[in-house]
Amino acid sequence: MGQIEWAMWANEQALAAGLRWGLWPGFGGCVPGLGVVSRVWGLCPDAAGVLVCLLEYPRSKRKKGSTMERCGQKYLTAVVKLLGPLTRNYYIRAVLHAALAVPAGFLLSTILGTVCLGIASGIYLLAAVRGEEWRPIEQKPRERPQVGGTIKQPPSNPPPRPPPDARKKQPEVGG
Repeated sequence: MGQIEWAMWANEQALAAGLRWGLWPGFGGCVPGLGVVSRVWGLCPDAAGVLVCLLEYPRSKRKKGSTMERCGQKYLTAVVKLLGPLTRNYYIRAVLHAALAVPAGFLLSTILGTVCLGIASGIYLLAAVRGEEWRPIEQKPRERPQVGGTIKQPPSNPPPRPPPDARKKQPEVGG
């Protein structure tokens, strides 16, 4: 049986937390009707959720087997590749997610996302200890089929033919 790639699980967990915080504004942290200070403090998990979604949406390439690319992932993959070791290293991701999860834990409306992000942080730490690293899914260039590409050398001898006596036309029977 093969090795478990822990980063895959952490990626799904962190993306769930980011979606919980970032895509549901008003439910992630900003609760309407509170004072101005509470609204500003409540927007922090929403902004953190968007940041986590942008970081976690591109999947990493698996060591063995194929990896299904998410829809539109190639655009965010370029951004994540551009940031280099800050986004490629799972130790840094584990610390970043833990740092984002701590302040959000003080708001009741962000508990679900906080727990998901804390679990993702722990799994990323395990993946980093096991030597995993984020790698982009590269698109392979499509090869065009070449006409006659299966024949390497043309034949040097003509095809065999029957002797001249056998090549004569046979008379048709039943006419």
